[in-house]
Amino acid sequence: MYKIRLILLPLLLYSLQLCSAQDSTAVQSDTLSKFDRVNKKMEAAFKVIPVPIISYSSEAGNVFGLAKFNLIDLSKNDTVSAASKISEVVTFSTKGQVNISVSTDLNWHQDKYMVLGFINYKVQPEYILGIGNDVSINDVEKIEVTRLKFVNYGLIQVLKDFYVGIGVDLTNYTNIEKDSTSFLIRDQVSGTDGGTSTGIGFTAVYDSRDNRYNAYKGTFISLRTMTFPSFMGNPYLFSSLDIDVRKYLNPWYKHVIALQASTSFRSGDVPFYELAMLGGEDKMRGYYKGALRDKTLIDAQVEYRMPVWKLFGITGWFGTGRVGKNYSDLSLDGLWLSYGGGLRIKVDSEHNTNLRLDFGFGPGGISGFYINFAEAF
Repeated sequence: MYKIRLILLPLLLYSLQLCSAQDSTAVQSDTLSKFDRVNKKMEAAFKVIPVPIISYSSEAGNVFGLAKFNLIDLSKNDTVSAASKISEVVTFSTKGQVNISVSTDLNWHQDKYMVLGFINYKVQPEYILGIGNDVSINDVEKIEVTRLKFVNYGLIQVLKDFYVGIGVDLTNYTNIEKDSTSFLIRDQVSGTDGGTSTGIGFTAVYDSRDNRYNAYKGTFISLRTMTFPSFMGNPYLFSSLDIDVRKYLNPWYKHVIALQASTSFRSGDVPFYELAMLGGEDKMRGYYKGALRDKTLIDAQVEYRMPVWKLFGITGWFGTGRVGKNYSDLSLDGLWLSYGGGLRIKVDSEHNTNLRLDFGFGPGGISGFYINFAEAF
C-alpha cells in the first residue's frame, strides 16, 4: 500500500523550461510571447511523443514504461461531438510486473453515438485488507494475479444529453498466487481459482457537462449493470450495479467546485476480484484500489479546482466511503476518510485538458501518489 515513486516526465521538464524562458528581471510583453510560443510547441510535441515513466516501489522494483494520451476530433466537419479520448500505458518492472492498457472514449455523428471501453493485461500484486469494512490497515495481504480484461459499452443518444446502450465484459484471471495462510483460503472466498467470465450489461447516461475531461459546469449521471449468466459458461454467477452522480459548479472565473457520489452493488457468487472496491486514482485517493472491498459500497467526494498562473492550477479534495455486505450495513459508523491536493498542468489548450499530479492521504499513515491525464471525475 505504501509506494515510493519517482516519475520522470518530459512534461514536468517542459514546465520548468517554460519558467526559465522568462526574464527574471522584468515581465515584458515579448517574454510572455516567448512563453506562449514555447508552450504551443511543447503541446504539439506532446500529441506525438509518448511520455516515458520511470518509477520504483518495494513490491515491483524499478518500473519502466511509456504513456500516451490524446484527444482527437473524429471528424473535422463535426463541431458538436465531444473530443474522443485514446489513452495507452505500457510498463514493465524488474520484478516481473507487467501492465498494458488501452482505453477509449469515442464520440461521433454530432454526439449521437459513443463507445466507452478499455482492454488491460496485468501481472501484478493486489493489496487487500480483507473482505468487509471492519478491517485494519495492519492486516494488509499481497496476492499476485494475472488478468486480461476487456470491457466495452456502445451507446446511442435517445434524448438531448441522454444515452442508453449495451455492453460486454470479457475477463480472464489466471495464476492467482496467495499465501497458504491467506484469508481467501481460510474463509473459502470465491475466486481463488480464477477463471474466465463473460458478462452482458446495460447502461444509461445523462451528461450535460461542458467538457467531459475538465468540466466547469453541468451534471453527469451514470447507471451501469453487468450480469454473468450460466448459459455463457461462467464459473461464478453474479451481477453488478454501479451508479455515479456528479455535479460541477463554476462560482467565478475558472474556479470549479466538483461533487461526486457513487454506489456499487454485487449479488450472487461474486469472486473476490470482482467485488465492489474503494480506492485508486479516481475515488478515495490515497487507498490502494481494492484494499477495501465487499458486495456493496457508497462513497462521496468534493473537490475545489482553481487556476494559479498560465497553464498551472491546483486542487484540493475531501472524500469518504465505506463497504458492506448489503445496504443495511452502510451506516455512518465506520466511514473511511480520504483527503489531499494536487497540481495541474495544461497539456492540451484546444480541449482544455490537464496532466494531474495528486497526493492522497488517509488516517493511520495511508498515502498515495498519482499521475494521470484529465480530472479524477
